[in-house]
Parts: sequence; C-alpha cells; structure tokens
Amino acid sequence: MPDTHTPLLPVSLDDVRAAAEVISGQVERTPLRKSRTLSEITGAEVWVKFENLQFTASFKERGALNKLSKLTDAEKQAGVIAMSAGNHAQGVAYHAQRLGIPATIVMPKGTPFNKVKHTRAHGARVLLEGESLQEAAEHAERLRNEHGFTFIHPYDDADIIAGQGTIALEMLEDAPTLDTLVVPVGGGGLCGGMAVAAKALKPSIRIVAAEAALYPALHSERLGREARVGGATIAEGIAVKSVGRRNWEILRHLCDDVLLADEEHLERAITLFVEVEKTIAEGAGAAGLAVMLAHPAAFAGRKVGLVLCGGNIDTRLLASVLTRALVRERRLTSIRVVSEDRPGTLSNVSRIIGDAGANIMEVAHNRIALDVPAKGAEFDILIETRDAQHTQEVIDALNAAGYPLRNLNKI
Repeated sequence: MPDTHTPLLPVSLDDVRAAAEVISGQVERTPLRKSRTLSEITGAEVWVKFENLQFTASFKERGALNKLSKLTDAEKQAGVIAMSAGNHAQGVAYHAQRLGIPATIVMPKGTPFNKVKHTRAHGARVLLEGESLQEAAEHAERLRNEHGFTFIHPYDDADIIAGQGTIALEMLEDAPTLDTLVVPVGGGGLCGGMAVAAKALKPSIRIVAAEAALYPALHSERLGREARVGGATIAEGIAVKSVGRRNWEILRHLCDDVLLADEEHLERAITLFVEVEKTIAEGAGAAGLAVMLAHPAAFAGRKVGLVLCGGNIDTRLLASVLTRALVRERRLTSIRVVSEDRPGTLSNVSRIIGDAGANIMEVAHNRIALDVPAKGAEFDILIETRDAQHTQEVIDALNAAGYPLRNLNKI
C-alpha cells in the first residue's frame, strides 16, 4: 500500500487544476466511454479514456502545452529543445509551432519513422542521435548548453506532470464511481500527475501502474532492486531505465500497485482495441489493458478507468501484430502434407481445403527434402479459417481423404 503520510509532493491538486485552465480549449477533452465487451473479457467494469484522439494522437500534448505556456518571452524567443521517442516530441513540436516558439527535438535513431515524420511535419527541427533515450538526452543537454535553449523534459518536470494530471480530473468528473485507475508508466509523468489529482479528489481510489515486463523500472525500484531492463518491446514509449525523480517521489507515496505485461499481452491489447473499440493503440497506449489481461484477478468486479494514452504505431508493425493475432487464434495456420508426387495431388488437396470452406494463402512445393521419399513431395500450405474449430475441421477432412499431416505449425 502507498504511504499517504507524506511531505509536500512536487505537484499538488491546485497545480493540476491550474494546468486544466491553461490548456482548456487548446487540447481535446477526450471521451471516456464504458466498454461492454472489454468488461466482459476482463471481468471488471471497464471505462476507456481515448487520449489517442488528441490531435497528435497522444496525451503528451497536455503537459507540453502547460510547460510552454509558462515560458518567459525571452525563453520563447530563444527556443526550446526536447528529447523524446516520439509522442512528447510531437506534443512539443505542435504546440511550439502554434505559439511561435522555435523547437528542436532530439530522437533516438531507432524511433519509429511515423513519429519522426509527424514531428517534422509540425515544424520542429528533428535530430536523430544516440541508440537510446539516455544518449539522445545527453545530446539534447549539450545543445541546450551551447544555444541557450529551454529544455522541455518529457516527464521529470512539475509543469509537465501537472498537465498530464488533468486526465484524472476529466475521468472522475465523467465517471465519479471509478474505484481504480490503470495508468501506463515509463518515466511516470502521466501516472504521477493522475495519482496526485485522483487521490486528492478521491482518497479511496486505487492507482495501478502498468509497465512492460522488459522495462520494469518502477516495479524494481519499489522492491529496492536494480532494474533489469532491455529488449525489443513493442511498448517503446514506456521503455525507460528509471522513472523521473519527481514522479518517484509521488508514486512511492500514492501508487497502490505496479503490474507488468509481457509482449504477448501487449499485442493482445492492441488487437482488442482494434477489434472491439475500432481504435488504434500503440504498445505503450495499450499497456493498461495488457496488465488487466495478464492479471485479471487484480481487477475482478472493480470499476476501472483505463487510459489509452497513445495511438502512434507504425502501420507495418500494426499489420504484423494483427497478423500474429490470427496465428494465435489459429485463423492462420501452416499445414504440411507429404504424398506421392503425381499429377493432380496438389489440385485434390486444394479442393478438399476449399470444400471445407478454408482459403489457401500460400503454397510451397518441395520435392528435394531428404526426409521425403524420392517419389514423394511435400506441400507447406498456409490456410485461413474462421477459427480454431474450423481449422481442425480442415485437418480432419484431409486426414479422412488419405492425406495425413506430417506436422502442424503455428507459423
């Protein structure tokens, strides 16, 4: 349980309310909607806050605008610099352009192309430097010192934290019966700001931080352990080595639990948002739902507010995630048939599959595999079916026709 007997925190409810006044009318007041289907799947009453409907498709606009609005005239004229893997970059670039402030954004070299493109489209000068967020931050720091820019930190800044906390104000205004908020955590600005606002308004509310299992920074720090982080997570937006110090000071007092989601649950959450809510979530944006899928007992019967905090996912990656979901559900399956190599064999196998109502996507015909008889042939056939039961019906039909499967692969 969090320690609520705490000294003065870096951000207060008054700070969050002041930020709400600053950004009012300049960012979207995004909808909060109950999801009947996600509620049925998770066993909780699920409400989704669609921050992917912001103009830059991320909550980061809130904190960025609050910070930029507080700069002096001299600071605005000198310009700002930010380090970001994408969403903070777009938020800073967009609102800096609106306010007439020159902006330079340093992004790691591996940042998804769509985030780089969109940041440049908002008028910022984008520099790709470093292999990690830390290396990008070091380069941004050097440029700040050389040119006198104001550094706009993505999460470890009181004005940024207060801006992100405005989400909790809106959620509790729209659904005051919520008893749990599940918030993705990387550097912690979103969760820190929301925890401050939510706990002040409703002390009984439960704050659950959602982290990618490959980057358990907050989870490890709460246990007093050094975080073992690393790996190609689909949730690159929350892939950090440690939370911000201001956010740690907040979350160690106000966060009730930290739960982890592995890559499969992150992919499932992205897929569910597409299939159920007909909306796009990036990996970090889906982390809240992912931990609900991974730890259903922690949320059973509760009234849960999820923050879908971002929707900036590369289209090729999204396509891969959705295809992999079809494989997991056995709607796409690779089957292997070994038979005599004679005219009409492949045609007959194809007819059986077609008569069973399945669709053939790909065929590979192999005559030279050494574990196949010299007069035989091997067919690897990728089929598309309605579901796992339909796939089994196709397999049974092939077996009944004298074409036993050598093996069955999930690709």
